Amino acid sequence: MFKRVLLQVSVGIAFGAAALAAQAADITGAGASFPYPVYAKWAAKYQEVTGNRINYQSIGSGGGQQQIIAKTVDFGASDDPMKPADLEKHQLFQFPAIIGGTVPVVNVDGIKPGQLRLSGPLLADIFLGKVTKWNDPAIQQINPDLKLPGASIIVVHRSDGSGTTFGWTNYLSKVSPAWKEQVGEGKAVKWPTGQGGKGNEGVAAYVRQLKNSIGYVEYAYAKQNNLAWTQIQNSAGKFVQPSQEAFAAAAVNADWKSVPGMGVVLTNEPGDGSWPVTSASFILLHKVQDQPAKGKEVLAFFDWAFKNGGDLAKNLDYVPMPAAVTSQVTQLWASQIKGADGSAVWK
Repeated sequence: MFKRVLLQVSVGIAFGAAALAAQAADITGAGASFPYPVYAKWAAKYQEVTGNRINYQSIGSGGGQQQIIAKTVDFGASDDPMKPADLEKHQLFQFPAIIGGTVPVVNVDGIKPGQLRLSGPLLADIFLGKVTKWNDPAIQQINPDLKLPGASIIVVHRSDGSGTTFGWTNYLSKVSPAWKEQVGEGKAVKWPTGQGGKGNEGVAAYVRQLKNSIGYVEYAYAKQNNLAWTQIQNSAGKFVQPSQEAFAAAAVNADWKSVPGMGVVLTNEPGDGSWPVTSASFILLHKVQDQPAKGKEVLAFFDWAFKNGGDLAKNLDYVPMPAAVTSQVTQLWASQIKGADGSAVWK
């Protein structure tokens, strides 16, 4: 609990808790923890450049969707794209802001980052509680050069409504009929085994503390917490390491126009170099802005990030949205985001 409180304090500091001039904009957002590291970097730099503060709370995608629907924040963030019917019902506009990857992380003595190999079906069996020991023949067979202990596997999953969980369970549903039938996909599921941590931060903390555990987090959290990530066998049969290049390879053929709200899911994509648990993270805001000046500032922040935040994103192994996609997005801002009087917020 103490660590969580410290984290929440640090989140506030990272997003510019210092006092600002009276004329500076103060924008609030909440939602996905998956993109938090890059949003924090963008927000800090944006405040440095413009003086405007972006106060973003990492509370999980489910919370982000709920808060933007309730209009308690200026924008919401979710890694689970909102369904077209819900976008229409709540009159929300959705666009992708960044692409990243979810990685399995383990705490097993002697196992270094990138050493352990796992397949999708094997990951499903571990999270189903069917494979319970680290030296199970199914794990040892694809890791003949690793000395694995006979210890029980401790599964760590998310306890909150999570877009990272949506991507993870969507992937497991694609590669394991048993997982699809028994558990399925969603921001929150009925986990067959294991214990829950809140946010990517909570899962990373549990895996770091618990010997012989396995969890799943966005890649930046694995690196920041010095956790041992694993390779995954992709749909082409290749064992791949997580990387910015591997996430980009998974997204290269994405047809963003094909889905209302640009809600493309990027799991288990084809390609020898594709990372199989790649996800976009999405921004949600109301089509009709009660406070157009704030809506415009939200858009100004993401416009700045699209144009100037690429290197900051790449340094954290996220994939910036391609220029062709951001051009489509900003054109849609101009036509779909309005003030109460019907005038365009973004011109």
